[in-house]
Amino acid sequence: MTMPMATTSGWDVAGAVLLVLWALAMWAAVAVLAYAARGPVRPWVYRGSAAVIGLGVLGQLGHVQEHIAQAGYWLGHPNSPAWMTPWGTGLANGLQLALPGRPTFGMELLHLTGNFIFLAGLAGVMVITRHAVRTRARRWARMGVWMQGLHGLEHLVLTLSVAFGSRAVGLSTFFGLVGPGPGLTTYRVWWHFVANVVGSVVFGLALYHLWRERREVRATFVVRTVPEITRRAA
Repeated sequence: MTMPMATTSGWDVAGAVLLVLWALAMWAAVAVLAYAARGPVRPWVYRGSAAVIGLGVLGQLGHVQEHIAQAGYWLGHPNSPAWMTPWGTGLANGLQLALPGRPTFGMELLHLTGNFIFLAGLAGVMVITRHAVRTRARRWARMGVWMQGLHGLEHLVLTLSVAFGSRAVGLSTFFGLVGPGPGLTTYRVWWHFVANVVGSVVFGLALYHLWRERREVRATFVVRTVPEITRRAA
């Protein structure tokens, strides 16, 4: 997959920096929330997890539309290089400045960042359902974390291989054994399209069940007073 290079504007750089900060902030929040959820009931963990989930939904909407647009472009131009939306190209150009001597690094880093924002949203569902282990929301979220975790690992390998001066190496590139061309472009575009659409459906099902089971999940964050606990025990 080639990345169109153009003059990088200040908006491109600002957007790229904000996107990376978004991902880092989400994972910092996930770490804090997951640690806090291991101790006594803390109602703020519920609110924080809900915020992380919301940001994950927002990020994945932007992420999956990029892959839908790429697949749509391929349908009309199957023999052309892979295409990116103008906003995707701008963000990739901004990220490219981190390693200007490594063509396509910005594009790889963009997709890596998008996938880790998505994964953080799924992790948020796992945190919010930590004490509601029998809910369907948690089962779907666990499936999503495994699927998206493997997908994120694929993007990490792709990004690192380009960063170290190699071709993009991964399952979606035949491990770098196939040269650039329509065949590789077709395979990679549809590989990531399917992975993102399936992952989005799983995330959507986790959110659907989380909404249906919201009272059960919310109840696990209610702090009961000592007299109430004693009265129930009696």
